[in-house]
Amino acid sequence: ARTRQPTDGQLARQIRMRTLELLSPARDAETAIAAIDHGADAVYMGASSHGARSAAANSIDDIRRVAEYAHQYGARLYVTVNTIIYDDETSKVERLVHDLYRAGADALIVQDMALLRMELPPIALHASTQCDTRTPEKAKFLADCGFSQIVLARELTLKEIAAVHEATDIPLEVFVHGALCVSYSGDCHASCVATGRSANRGECAQMCRLSYDLANGDGNILSKGKHLLSLRDMNRLSYLSDMADAGVSSFKIEGRLKDAGYVKNVTAAYSMALDAIVAANPGKYQRASHGHASITFTPDVKKSFNRGFTDYFLCGPRPERPISSPDTPKSTGVPVGTVKGSGKGYITVDTTEALHNGDGLCYMTACGTFHGFRVNRVEGNRVFPASTEHIPAGAMLMRNNDAEWEAMLRGKTAERRIDIDMRLGLTEQGRITLGVRDGYGNEAITVSDTAITPEQAQKPQAEVRMAAMAKLGDTIFRLRSLEDTIPDSTFIAASALTQLRRKAVEAFVHARKATYRHDYRRTENKEAAIPGGNRLDYHSNVANQLAETFYREHGANHIEYALETGMPRNGDITVMTTRHCIQREMGACLKEGGGNTAKGPLYLVRGKSRWRLDFDCKECRMKVIATGRG
Repeated sequence: ARTRQPTDGQLARQIRMRTLELLSPARDAETAIAAIDHGADAVYMGASSHGARSAAANSIDDIRRVAEYAHQYGARLYVTVNTIIYDDETSKVERLVHDLYRAGADALIVQDMALLRMELPPIALHASTQCDTRTPEKAKFLADCGFSQIVLARELTLKEIAAVHEATDIPLEVFVHGALCVSYSGDCHASCVATGRSANRGECAQMCRLSYDLANGDGNILSKGKHLLSLRDMNRLSYLSDMADAGVSSFKIEGRLKDAGYVKNVTAAYSMALDAIVAANPGKYQRASHGHASITFTPDVKKSFNRGFTDYFLCGPRPERPISSPDTPKSTGVPVGTVKGSGKGYITVDTTEALHNGDGLCYMTACGTFHGFRVNRVEGNRVFPASTEHIPAGAMLMRNNDAEWEAMLRGKTAERRIDIDMRLGLTEQGRITLGVRDGYGNEAITVSDTAITPEQAQKPQAEVRMAAMAKLGDTIFRLRSLEDTIPDSTFIAASALTQLRRKAVEAFVHARKATYRHDYRRTENKEAAIPGGNRLDYHSNVANQLAETFYREHGANHIEYALETGMPRNGDITVMTTRHCIQREMGACLKEGGGNTAKGPLYLVRGKSRWRLDFDCKECRMKVIATGRG
């Protein structure tokens, strides 16, 4: 068998086109494989440790299995090693990275700069969103230091993303869907300060999802028991083209703790949307991986877990309200009908939706809280809850769990195939040749071991040979076309055709493996200077001597260690910095002509805990402060 790699012209065309990558989350190997089957160009998953989601760790064997599966399609596997690292852990992390590299991981998503001072293999490094990259200067610094891809802060607008793109020469990764952290990622210390469980160590206690009272300096309660820091979920399906034009290359779905059904549905929705963008812009964009995912259902992101949707700050620094979900941190679902009345053990519902046994429904109670229940059975328009419910007539019912939909997603819902073209012929010596190629510059040509003696066929053979070549069911390939140059009247035994097809496909698989393009760590510019001055405080999350060495070599002369290290620190601590403003969400933004009902100082109160809110109206930022600590 002979193989052929992409020509210089093919590579040049690929380089000219912008590559768009759909990056999906995976809590485990099965979810990662499902994401690839449903159209992901890359998946990201946690390593066995230091992955910022302690409940989503994976073994080296699972990493290897996912890498092998992904690489068949030219898809990539990124592994998160994005917690801060303590001094006594650096050797362990170094060994872990070597294991991940040998297992086939394409890149590491990291936060701690210690990794740039470890003895590592040449694996590519991506700067995690935990690096809190908000500015072109920060992005350029990280690129200069050897990062191959940068995950930008979720809070950036299209204009701000475009400015970063202009300042850098590496791919930009931006979140497009899923749960939102209210604080700039990597700069949230609320969980660490309140509970000792650090988000930067993968143990976030989700303080932003709790309920709080909002009080003013006089102790008056302005809002009671609301989830004032809990944001809606991100949904940017309608803005993917704008994001691509702004310079985004990698479109990231949040959700390493989500189940496979969620990942299937959301991945399929975004993959179809990116396919449409590529089709509408020939020669401008291309997908980052190979093949086509055939989906057996119509994706609908509203049917998967969500707290209501927002595009967040993508369209500007003052987005349309609401962006928060103050009534509940749980999934709110979609409206399905209103309650008409009730009887013994049931409620009657005015709805055009088909409700199912096992559905999850919820509604707003009279006291302003969100309450949910499971459906035991449905008879016509009568719904029998599994628990005793007292729902007033006129209440809107929301479905946040569609039992039939979820059951469907647990089955096989996609098949991914790569289209191939074949060319069948005979040499002058009577040997059969079979060439196999795809649309990505890969080709293999196989010649039969022995010559055949041509025989006159009793009936035309073109369709017979087509059927033999198309039998690719146990492979990832699908026959798109066959150029058959053998005379239609020539008979070739089916066994000979089958044997040649198998050998040709095997050779083609090896050709694709040989041309898989690995990314490697970029060279670090040791002259690059830290932007913003030479003093680093606890917000920089320096937790070990290697990170300290890195920053000092790049110009820092004063470094305050991370809160997690237990270094003594007096005074107030900013536990969150947010672009979300509670005053604006309440309609009390002074810039927008709001009233003074929420005029400061304001405090979030929960039990004995009391956090001050500081408002920087010039920059449209809110800070959550833990006061008087020492």
